[in-house]
Amino acid sequence: MPRQRLISWFFYLNLALIAALLGYKAYLNFFERDFASAHADQVNAIETMLAEREAYRFAVLGNINNSVGIFERKIIPRLNSEDYDFIISAGNAVASGGEDKYRALFGTLSYLEMPYLLTFGPHEESRLGGFRFYDHFGPYHFSFAAGKSRFTFLDSTGTTDFGWQTRWLDEVLAGSEPNQFLFSAHPLYPVDHAGLFGFDDEDEDHLENDARHVFTGQIEQAGVDAVFSSQVPLFDRQQHGGTTYITTGGAGGFVLNNDESYHHFVSVSVNGNDIQISERRLDIGQHPVWRTLESVWFFIYSLFYVGYLNFILIVSTFIAISIWLYNRIFTEQDYYPDFDIDPDANNDTPLNVAIFTNNYLPFIGGVPISIERLKRGLTDLNNNVLVVAPCYPQQADIEKADVLRLASLLPMGKHAEFRLANIFSWRLLKRVRDFAPQVIHVHHPFWIGRAGQLLGRLLRVPVVYTYHTRLEHYAHYVPLPGPLFRNLISHALVKRFANGCDAVIVPTSSAEEYLRIIGVKKPIFVQPTGIEYERFATADSTALDALRQRYRLEGKRVLVSISRLSKEKNIDFMLNGLALLRDNSAHDFHLLLLGEGHEREQLQARIEALGLNKHVTLVGAVPPDDVACYCHLAELFIFASRSETQGMVVLEAMAAGLPVVVVRSSGIEDIVQHGVNGYKTAHDVQAWCGRIDTLLSDDKLKARLSKQASHDAAEHCIETFSVAVGRVYRYVIAARRKKYTD
Repeated sequence: MPRQRLISWFFYLNLALIAALLGYKAYLNFFERDFASAHADQVNAIETMLAEREAYRFAVLGNINNSVGIFERKIIPRLNSEDYDFIISAGNAVASGGEDKYRALFGTLSYLEMPYLLTFGPHEESRLGGFRFYDHFGPYHFSFAAGKSRFTFLDSTGTTDFGWQTRWLDEVLAGSEPNQFLFSAHPLYPVDHAGLFGFDDEDEDHLENDARHVFTGQIEQAGVDAVFSSQVPLFDRQQHGGTTYITTGGAGGFVLNNDESYHHFVSVSVNGNDIQISERRLDIGQHPVWRTLESVWFFIYSLFYVGYLNFILIVSTFIAISIWLYNRIFTEQDYYPDFDIDPDANNDTPLNVAIFTNNYLPFIGGVPISIERLKRGLTDLNNNVLVVAPCYPQQADIEKADVLRLASLLPMGKHAEFRLANIFSWRLLKRVRDFAPQVIHVHHPFWIGRAGQLLGRLLRVPVVYTYHTRLEHYAHYVPLPGPLFRNLISHALVKRFANGCDAVIVPTSSAEEYLRIIGVKKPIFVQPTGIEYERFATADSTALDALRQRYRLEGKRVLVSISRLSKEKNIDFMLNGLALLRDNSAHDFHLLLLGEGHEREQLQARIEALGLNKHVTLVGAVPPDDVACYCHLAELFIFASRSETQGMVVLEAMAAGLPVVVVRSSGIEDIVQHGVNGYKTAHDVQAWCGRIDTLLSDDKLKARLSKQASHDAAEHCIETFSVAVGRVYRYVIAARRKKYTD
């Protein structure tokens, strides 16, 4: 256990590190002080400084690469103390062209006590950095005169067409300034770096031949005094046609820390026409061991081509993945309940059960009805139950002792059928704590359900989750891209929530299989929701006659369906099937569709468009006590939803003796036996309406299936359901007690 706990802490520590690094990156990108066209201010400062001066000093640095340890902490203090007038980067001032790198560089440059200018190099351009350089500093190539000197910056990356730069350079170099300095990130002549490990490809370290020959011809013909470049991690000095070519690449980036590749910068002193250029090597004074380790570090750093933070992010991510893989591969997973625990022990002792749900009566739906029946069954078994649910307008039971109503923060949905309750109320915490639950039963993996899970942890009581809803079928309600929620978020949400509970109840075996597939590891108990069998098994004949007259059903073959009028219930499919039945069958049928929902207007328009006005009636919401009567009006129950985890309305219809015709799907699959108590078809309109026609045409077959449907439904009474759920409660209570006493 200590080892597992240590691994767990290490895993979450890595996640925290990753989150902190991501937060830092977000800060750099969105909250750091913005800057634009920084070169304009720097050029103005240099022009003003040199206006009346013939003598000045500036430093040239190459391959800064966002260095903190060398450039920021060692080179900048030296430049400030030696009274340089300004500095110029010969290229590769950033590790790559990422926005965070530019913002980090801007912060580093703020420590300089003098103006600065940057040459556009391959690192500035990489990772789409070109447009960031342009926004933050200015054009890729530019030139300006300051006093008796001209400073010209080429774009050696090819981002700016070389032909255009050649034409531009002719005009720039035709000026009358006696001193001319030019900056190109790529060297204009090949640099001998044989023996530099990792830099053996000379073709990438200097400008391509055609452009190089043109530029050097222009430069030497114009009598440019010096050309400064970076790109190679060493110091190199060459003389061609009266022009000095300097390569300097040791201002903080990758170096080997040997006699050829080391940290340095270049000092330039100008006094009239006298120009002195000297290398300034940095004696860092490292121990040989540290120098070797730093060389290895910089080698790895160059391979990733990223900054320190990104490298740490990559390493931390891999560590987290490694730990996850270790746990998946080497840690034993036991998906079964602990059979040493007797859930029937102390079954005569009443329990305090707190039930948390996002919707409840008077809202009509499968989940609220299931919860109400469970509450009633548990109470009949002498348990104490507290339901935590949203508050709905004009409720009669708002002050009931066994229901805690949370004030509504925001009604959601077209008809406000879902109410976002105030789970942040101290009243919730106080009431639940005073109730002292021995188990908390949650029915949704978010909002009030999540509040119940957190309260379970706070009060140290086990939490049981009933998986009611296939969330992936509700993507149209969520303000996120449908495929993202349907294929990823919905499954991840259910998995994470279920694994945070002590046990999960599912109504069918297919729901259990789904949870195991997505990675739920906690004990799962298959327990179908109970129905009020006796109430559905009989009906009042007077009430039946009244309904027949109200809907003018005399002589009609009556079908019934019960469903919320919403997209996930697949009602369009059902209407298309009925239109096909009308066109291909002699039966004069009429469907009573019970239920309400935000799709009512669209469905009514669809009924009219299909010409089904005489065959389909949208009954609307029906009080639960009246549903059985509607079922007894009909000969068949039809259903097309594919989003059910059990299909409780199907069981209720079977209790009323109705054979059912359904679309094959999870939940439904477990309770409908094909050809025994009804028919299951593929999601095929013709096959579905064909089974309806078969039953309407064969009274003997219909009677046989009706008898079996009633018999099968009798096995799902509320008392059996409540006793089984009580056993789950006692199991998780005993399992938690055992866990903390072992």
